[in-house]
Amino acid sequence: IIDHADSVGNAGRYGQGDVQWMTAGEGVVHSEMFPLIEKEKENKTRFFQIWINLPSKNKMVEPSFAMFWANQVPKWKSEDEKAQVTIFAGHYFDQTPESQNSPPPASWANDPLNDVAIMHITILPGGSMTLPKANQEDVNRSLFLIEGLEGVEVDGKKVTDKVVITLDGSKDVLLELSDSCSEPTEFLMLQGKPIDEPVAQYGPFVMNTNAEINQAFSDYQRTKFGGWPWPRDDMVFDREKGRFAHLNGVELEPSEGEDVCQDKE
Repeated sequence: IIDHADSVGNAGRYGQGDVQWMTAGEGVVHSEMFPLIEKEKENKTRFFQIWINLPSKNKMVEPSFAMFWANQVPKWKSEDEKAQVTIFAGHYFDQTPESQNSPPPASWANDPLNDVAIMHITILPGGSMTLPKANQEDVNRSLFLIEGLEGVEVDGKKVTDKVVITLDGSKDVLLELSDSCSEPTEFLMLQGKPIDEPVAQYGPFVMNTNAEINQAFSDYQRTKFGGWPWPRDDMVFDREKGRFAHLNGVELEPSEGEDVCQDKE
C-alpha cells in the first residue's frame, strides 16, 4: 500500500494492483509514502514507478492526476491460464483506445500513435505466450526480467539472469517456460516511440536545455509549486482508512464501482 499526497491537493491510497498516473507538467511537489497498516505482520510493498518524459510542447501544462482501481486494469490470460498479462497502458491483447484506461491528457502515453505500452507478464511453468509486434513503426521496446531465473526462453534463447532485453518491435516474440521449472517467471515490458528531443536533467527536473533546468529551480524557489497543503511532509493517512483517490475535492473508493478518478481534457 502507498499513500500519495501532492502540492495541488490531490491524494490517494493505492495498491493491490491499482494504477496511479501523475503528470508533473509546470511543477508539482509530491510524496509517495509507505504506511505501516499491518500491526501483526510485515508491511510488504512491491510496485513499479515509471517516469515518462513529456515533449517540449507539454512541459508546462497543468499538473494532472488519475487513479484506476485494480478491477479496472485490463488483464489477459492464455487458454490454459499459464500465461497472464496485465496491461497498465497500451492497446494490446484486445484493448483499444476506447476500452483501455486513458493516461492524463498531456502524457506522451495518451496519444495512440506514440504506441506507449506498459505490461506486467507472468508465465507459469509449462506456459507460453506470444508478445505481439508493436502497432506502430520505429518503436523502442524493452523487456525486463524481474522474477524467475530458472531458464525462461525468449524466442528460443534461454535467459537465466535479471537482464533488460532490447526487442525488435516489428516482430512477434515467443516467451516459454519449461514445465520442469519450479517457479513462475515475470517480465516488465516497456515500449513507445521516442520523443526525439534533447534531454537536460538535474535531480527530479527533466527539461530540454540547461537554461530550462535553471528556470525550473527558480520557479520552485519562487512558488514552491503551490506550497504544501498537508500537515506533515511525509504525509501518511490514518491506518484504518481504505484505498481512495482524492481529486479536485472529490473522493472515490474502489467500492464505488466503475467510477475512475482522473482529470479531464
